[in-house]
Amino acid sequence: MKQYTTLLFLLLSVILTGCRQPSPSIMTVAGPVNIRDMGITLPHEHVLVDFIGADSTGYHRWNRDTVVAKVLPYLIEARQNGIITMIECTPAYLGRDPLLLQELSRLSGINIVTNTGYYGAINNKAIPAHAFDETADQLAARWIEEYENGIENTGIKPGFIKIAVPGDSVLSPIHDKIVRAAARTHLKTGLAINAHTGPAAAAIAELHVLQEEGVKPSAFIWTHAQGASQESHVTLARQGAWVSLDNVMPDNTDRYVSMLINLKNNNLLNRVLISHDAGWYDVIDPESVQYRGYTAIFTLLKPALIHAGFTEEEWRMLVVENPAEAYGVNSKQ
Repeated sequence: MKQYTTLLFLLLSVILTGCRQPSPSIMTVAGPVNIRDMGITLPHEHVLVDFIGADSTGYHRWNRDTVVAKVLPYLIEARQNGIITMIECTPAYLGRDPLLLQELSRLSGINIVTNTGYYGAINNKAIPAHAFDETADQLAARWIEEYENGIENTGIKPGFIKIAVPGDSVLSPIHDKIVRAAARTHLKTGLAINAHTGPAAAAIAELHVLQEEGVKPSAFIWTHAQGASQESHVTLARQGAWVSLDNVMPDNTDRYVSMLINLKNNNLLNRVLISHDAGWYDVIDPESVQYRGYTAIFTLLKPALIHAGFTEEEWRMLVVENPAEAYGVNSKQ
């Protein structure tokens, strides 16, 4: 009888193991990382940007060794402040360079995550010509191809979708198409949609399109929400969207404390992301444009929040738990 009981136990163990969902992960430039290992995460930063336009940009425009020499000290400083993971939000045709990010990740010890998708702000300068002619399904197919097989010939895969729209309440045809392509890519891959947006009206328009496509609000990251009203933060967070408060700087922490207090008072801290939108090795003018570091959140904003009554548990929610939930993907990447 004991033998049969043991066999039954082993059989049940095999069945339960087979039914268990894979642990959520995030795809970094060095491969997948379990979300439990993401640690302190900056959910919206940059390393290099090139605003010259989609028809002119390319890897020929910068020297990777020069960029590494400039950027690495800032990443080491970030790592010394406890940062384990960085979501790098520079999209294709605006300076995305997965090999550069892979090298910086290796040298700094920081998990760096790159993206797929197209950037429709700045008067469409970063939208490639083919995007105006192709359908949403064709654009989605391009982005899904990167997710499945890697970006270009690097083998490096994206960990999220990055799009951008102007601040208008009515999306133009090209921006409607980009949002729909992002939705269809998400439904196929599970990747989160990080949308450079700004005004609440544009975020509401994007969310409407995403929901038409069958995407849950929890897959939508409303980037640059700090430019909108605190009332709109509450409205979209209650719908399930992520409210991303970016561009924390040494001279504006009081404003971020106020926005976070408002969200805390409405029991919505679990829908908030905070970051610097910093870095920016500017390819057009690298000598004159000041590179901005990634530490103000930890050296200035955290002490201000603790002084305002935030707990260590709430701080951990903001910088560890929320980014992991926002960007984690249930897949076998």
